[in-house]
Amino acid sequence: MDKSLLPRLIQRQAEKYGDKTALTYRDYATATWVPVSWNQFAAYVRQVANALLALQVAEQEKVGIFSQNKPECLYVDFGAFADRAVTVPLYATSSEAQVHYILQDAEIHYLFVGEQYQYDVACHVMHLCDTLKQIIVFDRSVQLLPGDTHSMYFEDFLKLGADEKFQQEVDRRSDATVDTDLANILYTSGTTGESKGVMLTHLCYRTAFAGHDQRLDRLTENDVVMDFLPFTHIFEKAWSYYCLHKGCRLAINLYPQDIQKTIKEVRPTAMCSVPRFWEKVYDGVMEKINEATGMKKALMLDALKVGKQHNIDYLMNGKTPPAWLHMKYKFYERTIYSLLKKTIGIENGNCFPTAGAAIPVAVQEFVHSVGIHMVAGYGMTETTATVSCEWFGSFRLGSVGVPLPGVQVRIGENNEIQLKGGTITPGYYKKEAITAQSYTEDGWLKTGDAGYFDKDGFLYLTERIKDLFKTSNGKYIAPQAIETKLVVDRYIDQISIIADQRKFVSALIVPDYKQVEAYARQQGIECTDRAALLQHPAIVELFKTRIDTLQQEFAHYEQVKRFTLLPEPFSMEKGELTNTLKIKRAVLAKNYAAEIDKMYEE
Repeated sequence: MDKSLLPRLIQRQAEKYGDKTALTYRDYATATWVPVSWNQFAAYVRQVANALLALQVAEQEKVGIFSQNKPECLYVDFGAFADRAVTVPLYATSSEAQVHYILQDAEIHYLFVGEQYQYDVACHVMHLCDTLKQIIVFDRSVQLLPGDTHSMYFEDFLKLGADEKFQQEVDRRSDATVDTDLANILYTSGTTGESKGVMLTHLCYRTAFAGHDQRLDRLTENDVVMDFLPFTHIFEKAWSYYCLHKGCRLAINLYPQDIQKTIKEVRPTAMCSVPRFWEKVYDGVMEKINEATGMKKALMLDALKVGKQHNIDYLMNGKTPPAWLHMKYKFYERTIYSLLKKTIGIENGNCFPTAGAAIPVAVQEFVHSVGIHMVAGYGMTETTATVSCEWFGSFRLGSVGVPLPGVQVRIGENNEIQLKGGTITPGYYKKEAITAQSYTEDGWLKTGDAGYFDKDGFLYLTERIKDLFKTSNGKYIAPQAIETKLVVDRYIDQISIIADQRKFVSALIVPDYKQVEAYARQQGIECTDRAALLQHPAIVELFKTRIDTLQQEFAHYEQVKRFTLLPEPFSMEKGELTNTLKIKRAVLAKNYAAEIDKMYEE
């Protein structure tokens, strides 16, 4: 694996695979998936590389990409890598303030945008930003402002490189690429404080690929991979690059909210996702079981029981299931499990990497019981995604797997997980002081996550050290552990634990409104006014009973004593969620100060 891996990756795959399909994307006008061959992909990359040089983009210059997932995002990424330039992705939903900060901080001159929203934001920011020179628009349907002389459509941009007259210089730059060159700067969405630009080098990706080659031995050129998470997120970005390295076919999902439809159209063999995707699947199945009666319900419950015994009690623990159990499992595999997978759209499933948050044990147990090959893992932007992960026949409930080859992991002070290796960022862009604070004196990255290893070398996360709450009684609370346990309830959509410097634990809860309204109708409760419905004694009692049942394993001081049901969900628009849908606790504390204070009234 040579040092110019990313600059020449697509060209080399085109030489190997030619007219075989490399990418597909959905044409919404015809509701069909449009193929792009490896040869076409490589041609686009060459044109982008030449066009960037026509714009006089310098080596290691930063190029911005502000878009939903589109094939063009990858064309620009790999065209820039060929030029020894650096790409800086921005979340498609970023606000003007966020875009302005990143463009200024990374000194971006050229910004590629996806659709009308991104173009409009970029135009507003351009008047405030002294670095931005040019906006290039992917979507031809975007309406440019009258008199806009600083923007062009992507197809016109490509014409600048159509004759490939700069190809000799492109090749020189590709050959000149070294390990220490930056490939990306990824700005963390940040649950607290100012966003930081994580620098990822070509060595980071080369080391990550080598480690995954040893671990992901069942991922091949025959896999069809759905790109569902934003390419801006390191999990999807590193995963998509790696899948291209393996020769997989990517199906690029444009809008995250369409995944339930597009996954059934594509029927992928692999897809990386966050736990929330599987929580929704779990909730849906539990709802079907609750609605079922008689023999149908008995069969579904027995299928889950048999799956747990076969895949978890026996196989997970390295034991061979007895013949009678194996026969029952195979029966359910041909019937109930296969029907479930087909309903979701993953009956061809090979592997489904899952990370980004804690996976509720109940969800993990369910997924493995029905034979879905979820690959639980742990990683950060600062680690080029994967630190550790599971693989086929090698998993433990509640674990995030074993460290990836090439990544060193140790447990430091306060049980903090600390890291070394080629995948680790050299630091934060233009933030030397913060970079210095992020490493130990002997050079290990401090993750801020606490954890431990079991006797078999599996890594477990316990809490986010900075997120630990201390009650006014001096007790420490790990909010994420409580939230992960409670969010699996089918009546709970979002939850935020409150406890820091408080007398007891409370919670802000966003209910699953559909489920609550269905329950209310069954009980003959009027539900035309959502706010009034959520204050109805029967609804409050429903939540109290379910919360008390789920939190029995926690110590008394860790249990939720009071809660508030909210009529509106947490949102990015109100600043309550990051672009990766993590809760911003400080914002929630401010936005819901009155509701929180009321829970602590005597």
